[in-house]
Amino acid sequence: MNPTLTKLSRISPLLKSVVVACCMSISLPALALTDVLDTPSRPSLKATSTLLTDVARAGSRLVAVGQRGHVVYSDDQGKTWVQAKVPVSVLLTSVYFVDGRLGWATGHGGLILHTTDGGETWIKQFDGNQANQMVIAQAQAHLDEIQARFDAASEEAKEELQYELEDAQFALEDAEIDAETGPSKPLLDIWFKDARHGLAVGAYGYFFETRDGGQTWENAAPRLDNPERFHLNAIAEERGGGLFIVGEAGQIFMSSDEGQTWEMLESPYSGSLFAVSGTGNVNEVLVGGLRGHIFRSEDLGQTWERVSFDSDQTVNSLTADGQGQVLALANAGIWALSRDFGKTFRVYTREDRDGLLSGLYLQGDRLVLVGEKGIRVLRGLSKL
Repeated sequence: MNPTLTKLSRISPLLKSVVVACCMSISLPALALTDVLDTPSRPSLKATSTLLTDVARAGSRLVAVGQRGHVVYSDDQGKTWVQAKVPVSVLLTSVYFVDGRLGWATGHGGLILHTTDGGETWIKQFDGNQANQMVIAQAQAHLDEIQARFDAASEEAKEELQYELEDAQFALEDAEIDAETGPSKPLLDIWFKDARHGLAVGAYGYFFETRDGGQTWENAAPRLDNPERFHLNAIAEERGGGLFIVGEAGQIFMSSDEGQTWEMLESPYSGSLFAVSGTGNVNEVLVGGLRGHIFRSEDLGQTWERVSFDSDQTVNSLTADGQGQVLALANAGIWALSRDFGKTFRVYTREDRDGLLSGLYLQGDRLVLVGEKGIRVLRGLSKL
């Protein structure tokens, strides 16, 4: 049995649907997922009222992504939305813009999309088929290097290299099996420093980097101490420039050199983390995950303090406005506001109890939220 499925009893209904979809895709023929990676998303009147997973700003425009390749954008602060042209129909998981024109989105099947017109039209830059071949090539090169060292070593040294050689052989075999399965692993989050340098993270340790705006991508997974290939769920930058990745089993990685090297931090929690954000202050970061756990650090993750959160629902996202306000979104309609850089939160529950996945602060004392049932705009925050 897939070990991820054994954990579903500890995950809320909304997360179950996303994780099950991910795991089920692994057992499907490669052709099934390849088809949706090559099938354009269809226009739908329900594009704004069904599952949307992330929302971002493209200048003054709002862009949201979700199921069946749906991308919608709004030029009037969420009052009306237009569906974009997208060349795939897989579940999209995150979206990120560096300015009003240039943006990227990730999705199932190891997918990365790119737009140059603020999200109106998209092209496919990368997918799981390319990822599989890249990982195989890297694993083969590593095996060849270890084999050459082994062949040239003394008998005594060969004994020490034997385990390393076997590990390299197993890694290549795993990569080849993955390729036979097809483009089955989802990318879950993406971050760009500027128009050229970006990083994408995903399930089963997927981690890729581009230095040319996504024209080419490199497998960066060997930079992380993640031999079990735990899921990497989110990536974000704090105000001082420190990069953080959070994932399965409480993993937290930090980079102070724009992602070239990474330190695994001592985690305050052994359960999965799905959210990470700066607070708006230098060196401060928030992480959140299962059962309402939120932790805050003021020293780039060297030490952590538990943040009181009046809910046991899984925290899906944390978003700071840079002025002291932080928005936390969770399953079962839970949303929470902090006005002190994430030190305390006031928790609210929507009557519809829909799971909430991402949100942004808007002009005019409002929030835009996306999740299980599409888009919601909340007003009157200052009165809360």
